[in-house]
Amino acid sequence: MTAPTESTENSENSGNSRNGENGENNGDNGERRESVDLSVVVPAYNEEERLGPTLDAVTRYLTDNESRFGSWEVVVSDDGSTDGTREVAALGHPRVRLVTADRNRGKGNALRLGVAATGGSRVLVTDADLAAPIEELERLDKALSEGNAAAIGSRAVPGSEIAHHQHRLRELLGRAGNLLIRATAVPGLRDTQCGFKLFDGERAREAFADSRLDGWGIDVEVLQHLHRSGLPIAEVPVRWSHQPGSKVGPLAYPRVLADLALLRLRRLRPADLLVAVLFLALSVALYSGRFFDPGHRYLVDSLQDQNQWEWFFAVTADNLAHFRNPLFSDLQGFPDGVNLMANTVMLGVSVPFAPLTLLAGPAVSLSVCMALGLAATAVAWYWLIVRRVVRHRGAAFVGAALAAFAPPMVSHANAHPNFVILFMIPLIIDRALRLATGERVRRDGIVLGVMAAYQVFLGEEPFLLAALGMVLFAAAYAAVRPQVAKEAWRPLGKGLLLAGAVCLPLVAFPLYWQFSGPQSYHSVLHGDNAGNSPLSLLAFSERSMLFGDAGRANELSLNPTEQNAFYGWPLVLLAFAIVVRLWQRPLVRALAFTSVAAAVLSMGPEIRIPLTDTVYPGPWAAVRKFPLFESVIEGRVAMICAPALGLLLALALEKVLAARRIGTLYFGLLGVALALLPILPAPLKSVPRAPVPEFISSGMWKSYVGRGESLVPLPLPDPGAAEALHWQTAAGLGFKLPGGYFNGPYGKDRAGIYGAVPRFTSDMLRNVRYSGKIPVIGKNWRAQAKKDFAYWKAGVLVVAPQPNDDKLRQAVEALTGKPGKWTGGVWVWDLHEGS
Repeated sequence: MTAPTESTENSENSGNSRNGENGENNGDNGERRESVDLSVVVPAYNEEERLGPTLDAVTRYLTDNESRFGSWEVVVSDDGSTDGTREVAALGHPRVRLVTADRNRGKGNALRLGVAATGGSRVLVTDADLAAPIEELERLDKALSEGNAAAIGSRAVPGSEIAHHQHRLRELLGRAGNLLIRATAVPGLRDTQCGFKLFDGERAREAFADSRLDGWGIDVEVLQHLHRSGLPIAEVPVRWSHQPGSKVGPLAYPRVLADLALLRLRRLRPADLLVAVLFLALSVALYSGRFFDPGHRYLVDSLQDQNQWEWFFAVTADNLAHFRNPLFSDLQGFPDGVNLMANTVMLGVSVPFAPLTLLAGPAVSLSVCMALGLAATAVAWYWLIVRRVVRHRGAAFVGAALAAFAPPMVSHANAHPNFVILFMIPLIIDRALRLATGERVRRDGIVLGVMAAYQVFLGEEPFLLAALGMVLFAAAYAAVRPQVAKEAWRPLGKGLLLAGAVCLPLVAFPLYWQFSGPQSYHSVLHGDNAGNSPLSLLAFSERSMLFGDAGRANELSLNPTEQNAFYGWPLVLLAFAIVVRLWQRPLVRALAFTSVAAAVLSMGPEIRIPLTDTVYPGPWAAVRKFPLFESVIEGRVAMICAPALGLLLALALEKVLAARRIGTLYFGLLGVALALLPILPAPLKSVPRAPVPEFISSGMWKSYVGRGESLVPLPLPDPGAAEALHWQTAAGLGFKLPGGYFNGPYGKDRAGIYGAVPRFTSDMLRNVRYSGKIPVIGKNWRAQAKKDFAYWKAGVLVVAPQPNDDKLRQAVEALTGKPGKWTGGVWVWDLHEGS
């Protein structure tokens, strides 16, 4: 990083700063002396060899240029040196003072001690190696005299000269680190760590006194203090040369990262930390049925999705561990394989969680990821609401809780991490709003592009729905505030183009693979109308703690994981009242339009009026003609309402809590409570997980499956019965499976379907499983089975205990012409010759 550089010559240890002890030249105890025009602070730790020449150069230059810089002093701040630093002869100069610390704590402590001892109207901080020559002071002084609070030497702006470079690796680390610093702490400054900075004296003493870091990160902390105070900082090109004898060790870079993290934590209020803890507790409570024993508990309302997502996490980790393509696998869907990029494998989290997956297993990894992801999403909405909508922390908490834990979010929490882990969406919204101000279009456009690319690897469909919601909001806000829209559209458009230019190269190949790679498909159709009934917007979801009715909820939804509305009539009524009461606010009108438009779109291409046979065409009929939208389950568009309602609720709560009349406060809070209590979610339902057959768990299967062969569960695993994926992950992905639960192509037009391309034998055995009826099996069926077994490269056939398993056993015996063998809790047919 440009975080510690070779010219930063002090080392650090953790600990608090203390006043300096009596120096060898003076007994000032670190207290400030008489006022002078310029103070030069030199931090030192074990610098007996370099300090003398540095002091000679500084004092000689300042003496020769006293007419320009005025009266001056040099303060050497010794940070507990153990060599002869304090005995350097140059310290005897009458204008050089020494302040000392009792022990080594770090550069930050030394600078804080030294600056506190200064009396200059200007304060120069320079490293003991003079990597930037003292003659460069003239440039900094000129910049400071132009009204800046600080003028910092920089090696990263035009006009700078580097005579001798650091090691190439350190330079690369420096550049990467400075990008992080600019993004998180001090935007706009390209080199915060060059050890040559000139400050206004009072500003310097104030900033360093306010600092807390003892390490290399103090440069960032002090500059951040000035930046937040609204004080101008000039970045000045300087000459710089790497000096030998650096004390910047390999641990300096991670320590700066730790310092940056501490800076971020210092910005948090106790209330913000409490909110994060509460959201994490709510998330763990929601997942409590699985969270504490994920290997043996199953979220029953996930249907087969828990098996599928655990497989996604496992195969991603396995691909990374064995340096295989993370966008493809033939472990299921064998021999054709699965296009993982086309199957929402969520590389954005499955890759970072790969170490945990390899260490603790995919069940633990998925469980932790979903719990943390949901909490992080709530925290992100809270951050956005506090930053952009209301300042009252309590109101923001309630609004964010609704945005993240609304009934449709809880429904998807059963099975769909891509619709639960949405923490990037509020960050993307905020970055787009920054673009609209036109202040830092280039920087914000680049950051937005990176954010968008990352969101692609978290979930494309949620991103598409979020974009739709943002377009609806932007259109409404432009209608109510046309002048604001007129001023914003140019920087916003420019920033979005820049974001696209950044994002596209990052996602080009993965998207090419998704849409044109092996096992890619064109679209997945979900029927003629997967929209919401208008009644579902007013009803209560299955997981409503007070009014949940599984039967009614399932009547109004596709399945328990797709209860995409269910906000409840009390919340809808409260939202209507909020809009009426706050209608004069443009933000409220835009949010109201966004909510209503999303709700209507979610009803699908045809809207059936409840309790009648009347059907009207819905606006979704026009939207679904656009690319990508044809694969969207239109009922999910109602999820856009969750954050919109959360923002409306936060606005109303802030107004209620500011009310001086006790009646307004009482009835306002009562109304909010009556609207939210009915949708308060109960923990997700979990059941004991079906054990993995001993044939799999003990490794018996290994003697039946040769190299390049597959283990064939019968009937093949599919979206309705995918327990075999759990077998496979429990066996460390040691064998391949035909069939499975994924999206893949079908037919010449490559239409998307769920599961593998059907084959006669697999379809017949699936019918036997569900009906208990065995067709007449003659030589044609046996020939077809032989062909299908060969296509699957089957080494062994396995029938586990399941409904109609006796009929399945009889059918497989008829197809193979030999009886199965009961071993390890399953029926087995060895297909090798001579077996």
